[in-house]
Amino acid sequence: MLSFIPGTLRGRTSLQRARPVGRAARPIWRAARGMAAGAAVVLATAACSPAGSIESADVPAWKATALPSASGVVLEDSGRILNRDPITKTAAGIGAGTYVLTISCDGGGKAFFQISLDGARLSEAGAACNSSRETARIKVPAAGTLEISTSSVDAPLIYAYQLVPAE
Repeated sequence: MLSFIPGTLRGRTSLQRARPVGRAARPIWRAARGMAAGAAVVLATAACSPAGSIESADVPAWKATALPSASGVVLEDSGRILNRDPITKTAAGIGAGTYVLTISCDGGGKAFFQISLDGARLSEAGAACNSSRETARIKVPAAGTLEISTSSVDAPLIYAYQLVPAE
């Protein structure tokens, strides 16, 4: 069905084609498309960036609000992950038993925690880096040296964890 609505086609019928944009206007259209693409990239990057600067974050103050206060802490750590290199902390003389690992991180992405006893991997845990708190129960089969390795592919971020005996 052909129809003609006055003013929509500037006096042309629906069977006539519009003239292509002149050569002089083409660079303007290219620039406009380039600016729109650039703006989309900037907005997408800003949406994925953490609100505050991880490099200048007050980690002890953040940790005080991110983790619960606990007595009998066997192993704890907090800090910044600024690259993909793992950060490892060890504690000698950990007794056999069940422990609770409480972890938190902030800055976007995810942090990973690998727990090992005398070099043998016991468990892994992960946390979404949105200031939420995660817990994992860790069964230590024998006394020995416990090691917790913290890493992330989504650096930079801040993290904190504490290991306490389960009640």
